[in-house]
Amino acid sequence: MINRLSHTCIYVLDQDSAYDFYVNKLGLTVNTDAPMGPDARWLTVSPKDQPDLEITLMPIRSGMMFTDETAEQMRSLVQQGAFSAGVFNTTDIFATYEELKAKGVVFSKAPKVEFYGTEAIFKDDSGNWFSLSQTS
Repeated sequence: MINRLSHTCIYVLDQDSAYDFYVNKLGLTVNTDAPMGPDARWLTVSPKDQPDLEITLMPIRSGMMFTDETAEQMRSLVQQGAFSAGVFNTTDIFATYEELKAKGVVFSKAPKVEFYGTEAIFKDDSGNWFSLSQTS
């Protein structure tokens, strides 16, 4: 029986840029940053209060997972903002929103009270979009 999720993947256009975004702007912690051959690396980050969930910042490359054509299609879809990569929770959405905006994070929706809590929407540097949520 499956009892938990330990890793999830976010496809990014450039790992160095994604590292800067997720670590220096969002404030996530690096778990692993290790070379995997001459042209690849295994890069995972986690929210500070959730170190047991590793988010793999996976570059979109031809090879093991994608053909050249599929990799190009994936890059295009990510850039267009076709993928919602998840929901980040915060205890003070208005302060977090202002902090992230000051660091250059682009929001398409400012915090708004919804029936499920207060939510804002932002994109990462590749084009993936996220919900920033406060439920209480």
